[in-house]
Order: sequence, then C-alpha cells, then structure tokens
Amino acid sequence: MFKASDVKELREKTGAGMLDCKKALEACEGNMEKAIDWLREKGISKAAKKEGRIAAEGVCQILVDGNDAVILEVNSETDFVAKNEEFTKFVDYLANIILKNDFKDNEEVLNYVDGSETVNDKLISIISKIGEKINFRRFEKVVKEDSQVFGTYKHMGGRIGTLVVLDGTTEEVARDVAMHAAAMNPTAITRDQVPAEIVEHESHVIKEQVMQEGKPADIAEKMVAGRLNKFYKEICLEEQAFVKDSSMTVLDYVKNNGGKIVSMIRFEVGEGIEKKEEDFAQEVMNQVQG
Repeated sequence: MFKASDVKELREKTGAGMLDCKKALEACEGNMEKAIDWLREKGISKAAKKEGRIAAEGVCQILVDGNDAVILEVNSETDFVAKNEEFTKFVDYLANIILKNDFKDNEEVLNYVDGSETVNDKLISIISKIGEKINFRRFEKVVKEDSQVFGTYKHMGGRIGTLVVLDGTTEEVARDVAMHAAAMNPTAITRDQVPAEIVEHESHVIKEQVMQEGKPADIAEKMVAGRLNKFYKEICLEEQAFVKDSSMTVLDYVKNNGGKIVSMIRFEVGEGIEKKEEDFAQEVMNQVQG
C-alpha cells in the first residue's frame, strides 16, 4: 500500500515522528496529501514543529495516596502557560496515571493506552491546543512502609518540589524536612551519597586555592580535608543547619523527634536545561511564524 520511503517523505514534510507518519499513511491508504491533512487535523504536524523549541518553565507536582507517592516535572516554554488550566489539568492527570501504575520510565508512561488513545496522544492534543512545546521531563514514584511518613513541600507554586520519607516520626516533622530541602538544595542526604566526581572536583578546586596561598604540602593536605568537611556540611541534608533553628542540624532535629531520614527527592523546574536568550520582539515573531 505504501513504502518505507513514503514514511520518510511524510516525516520530512511534516516533522512528525515515524510512527505517527506510518499511522497516517495507513489511515489514508497511502495517499500522501490526505496523510498530511490527517496529521494536521490531529495537531501532530503542528506539535512536531515545536519540538526544537526550549521548554524550561513549567511545574513540579506531588501526589500522595496511602503508601504511594509520585513527584514529577512537566515543562512549558513560558511561565504563563505553566499556569494555564489545560496544562495544570494534564499535569494532574499524569500524576494520577503514574500513581496507579508501575512505570519504569517516561516512554512507558507516554505509551500507556488510556481509553482510545495513548498518554502521548493526549500530550500532542494539549500542545496543539495551547500552542507551545510541552515536555514531560521526569518522575519518581516512591513506596513507603507503614512505619514511615511522607513529607511534601512545593515552593513558588510548584517551581520547586520536594518529597521526603522519614521513619519513626510524624508527618509534621517530615514536612519541615521537605521544606528545608526545598530552601537549602542539598545534593545528598549523607556524605557517602555524594557522587565521587563532585568530591573529586571540589577537592581539586580546594587544593588549587591552597597552593595559591603558598602553604607547605603537609599544611595544604590538612586544609583540603578541613575545607572539604565544610563543603559536606553545606551540601549534605543531615549536616546542614536546620532552617527553622540554626543551632541544630537537620539530623539533630529529626533524631530529637524520634525519626530517621530514609529518602529525599528534590525537583526544581528547568534545572540543567540551557535556556535560549531571545529578545521580546524576536519571541513575538517566533510565535507569529510558529
């Protein structure tokens, strides 16, 4: 009915994915023009054109149900769209779908069939309706024990989201720890969880600083150890000074309330995404041309 070269040609003409192009040609019995219209009608062609654009705004959402919890990040191009009702409804829908299922990765979530369409179909529909690139970036699902409690905190309307699990204490204490993690951005809970490459990099920087100060080698080594110790206290959750009472560490606060920190996840919208700098006039032109 149609050849692989037809799928390739349709992809080049519309920017849609190979699978969507194959579906379009199947639905239109190999007719190229009808397949282009089919993709346009479903908003797939329009959505594909936005793929090259950068989505670094958005929201973090957290949902808890009994012993299950999910934290996720969905990105948009602008903060304005991140507050759009269609967008926020889709984010809530995603959180519910993930909470009720056991997905390994984003691909499994997007390929999940709900009713007559996949989650990805719903995403494409939202992109077409809103007119911006929307990207389901990441998620973590956490299952706790009965003796454990979740602590959740969202800052700046979901710009930052934290989900912690504590054992042997209250939800109030767990929420305090989640709030602290949102504010202080710890890299890990304990020293042994800090990635080796981060420790190596920091050690190198400290050593260079000490050498510049002209210290003897034996003194330099001791100074590196001391400054590295200070570095750990800045980035490890348990060793950080507690935001509500700086006279104690987070570990002290949790222990004083009979608890133990089990896990921590912190998402910040757009972290690690390189934002493209554009002037306002150019942005308007891009919207008009898009």
